[in-house]
Amino acid sequence: MEGFDAIYYEEELENNEENSPGDISLVPEPVIIRGAGNMTVFGLSNRFSTEFPSGLVSRVAPEEFKESVMRINGILKKTLPVNVKWLFCGCLCCCCTLGCSLWPVICLSKRTQHSLNKLLEWENSYLYNKLGLHWRLSKQHCDSSSMMEYVILIEFLPKIPIYRPD
Repeated sequence: MEGFDAIYYEEELENNEENSPGDISLVPEPVIIRGAGNMTVFGLSNRFSTEFPSGLVSRVAPEEFKESVMRINGILKKTLPVNVKWLFCGCLCCCCTLGCSLWPVICLSKRTQHSLNKLLEWENSYLYNKLGLHWRLSKQHCDSSSMMEYVILIEFLPKIPIYRPD
């Protein structure tokens, strides 16, 4: 029973960290597409830039990228004006309803995020996962303040070697 309360896990990890060069997978940093609109509701901008990022050169065609971002912008164009109207009405009635008038805006914002996530899932399953990319909507800190914003994060999927017995 000696050494019953001794922990050796950390030492074992240090001894077992002998990685061979074949075990290391180099995946590039994700490409971040920030909102480029003039209006933001609960961190979600009213549009994203269709400018082709240099990190996606030779991975995806600029036309495919532009079409995907235009589909995202189409959803935002349909949903955000309604969110802004409800936000304005909610702010006007906020004192009388003790803040409950803002619930419709929160629910509409969640619905917009859900619609964008469904679109990105569809895009990933039909195109981008086959190209080794994964698009998702992600919350990140703004560069200039501590506020949060939604960005499109394009991650590179690691290539998995396929073992084929000879």
